[in-house]
Amino acid sequence: MAAKKVKVILKLNLPAGEATPAPPVGPALGQHGVPIMEFVKQYNDKTKDQKGNIIPAVITVYEDRSFTFITKLPPVSAMIKKALGLELASKKPGREIAGTLTADQVRQIAEAKLKDLNTNSLDAAINTVSGTARSMGIKVATEESP
Repeated sequence: MAAKKVKVILKLNLPAGEATPAPPVGPALGQHGVPIMEFVKQYNDKTKDQKGNIIPAVITVYEDRSFTFITKLPPVSAMIKKALGLELASKKPGREIAGTLTADQVRQIAEAKLKDLNTNSLDAAINTVSGTARSMGIKVATEESP
């Protein structure tokens, strides 16, 4: 049997267990002829135990209008906000500090997110998480001894 021909690969960040056919899902999938309700139902079933998080889905649409998808971990920024219990990050990063992440929290987020990042190095993942935190106006406490 020949492999299915891929038409397009879409990436959507959706609320876990609460996706609806409303934008962004409907327009993104509808233009490629994907059965929208079928995707919404499968996505919500797969992510129902992670409600409250934003879970990215990478959807592969084939020429015959069938699809497959994989879910990833929440974006680093969402994981940082959850770790600190924040609703929003700083409105003026660099001038206002919205919170402080400990070195341990940074390491935990980096370890959890490692398989979704384009690196296999924990140090590089820690740098990515730290950089994201700084761009959100969140101070990163380092574990350097005095």
